[in-house]
Amino acid sequence: MTTTTFCTSRDQIAGLGVSELAARFGTPLYVYDIETMYQRVSELSSFDVIRYAQKACSNLAILDRLRRRGVVVDAVSAGEIRRALAAGFGADPSRHEIVYTADIFDVESLELVCKHALQVNCGSPDMITQLGEVRPGADVTLRINPGFGHGHSQKTNTGGEQSKHGIWHSQIDECLRRADQTGITVTGLHMHIGSGTDLEHLSEVCEAMERAALEVGRTLKTISAGGGLPVPYKSDESYVDLERYFELWDASRNRLSERFGHRLNLEIEPGRFLAAESGHLIAEVRSVKRMGDNLFVLVDAGFNDLARPVMYGAYHPISVAGCGGSAADRESVDVVVGGPLCESGDIFTQREGGYVDTRHLPAPRVGDFLVLENAGAYGFVMSSNYNSKQRAAEVMIEDGEAKLIRERETFDDLVRGEHIPD
Repeated sequence: MTTTTFCTSRDQIAGLGVSELAARFGTPLYVYDIETMYQRVSELSSFDVIRYAQKACSNLAILDRLRRRGVVVDAVSAGEIRRALAAGFGADPSRHEIVYTADIFDVESLELVCKHALQVNCGSPDMITQLGEVRPGADVTLRINPGFGHGHSQKTNTGGEQSKHGIWHSQIDECLRRADQTGITVTGLHMHIGSGTDLEHLSEVCEAMERAALEVGRTLKTISAGGGLPVPYKSDESYVDLERYFELWDASRNRLSERFGHRLNLEIEPGRFLAAESGHLIAEVRSVKRMGDNLFVLVDAGFNDLARPVMYGAYHPISVAGCGGSAADRESVDVVVGGPLCESGDIFTQREGGYVDTRHLPAPRVGDFLVLENAGAYGFVMSSNYNSKQRAAEVMIEDGEAKLIRERETFDDLVRGEHIPD
């Protein structure tokens, strides 16, 4: 496992100058180092299947590059099914390159699942019945809520009775009865309890998976470890021990394989783990002003570009790229970093609950650039047009070359589809 170090001064991303990237593509700007994603893929190679949770970062170019590395994909909406198909993932039902995972079917997603004979990972018992009515005889996976969860924020906790996700662990028998009514076969189990999984919680998840698998029985072909692998956002945080992580899941898989008399495939479903550290959001400093005891540094990116701080109180490392040279030798000061939106919550340095924090950085100046690090997961994909802001451009660095993979939105893009009636 490679290590991550955080610094408060940064002049380059993957060997290319921050100032040069900003001059060429404008700001705010998302920049992805694809090699970082490749490194994370290689670190998960012990698993039989790596299924990327594309909701973390779903640009077609990113999906295409991961597909070329043998990664398959998870889709949580009709739009993500279409994205996966557009990026070249196949719909061959024997390969399961695309799996639809959700707690409901809307009309379009059910139509696409049937049209392309996609595997479905059902998060509600009703989905089994609804699929069986239009596609009897299909194979499905069940996403099980084991009754407990974990996450760096309550909003990212996907297990337990306060979570809407998954099939409650005591309803497995009901799901099997629903499946029998239309010839549906349960061939897989999936269990994801939230982000930030640690080994203590993982052992509980493995035990819960085994109990659920024994209840389903020998029709199972696959178990999925889900996602939630942590990445460090702060210097005192660390990665999970991936070797030990795999060993725990592999041991569960092996016990079940022996019990059923055939070998089960072991999947993992990373999203943030593959994408987070590859991504950087570059923003230009437009104002530095004092408000009482606080020194505010205001940039041209806001929570319309990166929503995690305002939604979760999420921490992102921030570094300064000097406009006229390195900022490394400047005096460091405590600053509050905010954006341009007409919204008091438009602060990047805040804790959950909206409490404003400061960050110790080399004194930023107007015209400098701030780089918000580890912004590849749940960054651009959660961006919006709030305050009629146009969404940022996206750039992928590959083989030392910066490649535009999404154009910056224009005003025409912003109002497309709007009409003023007579």
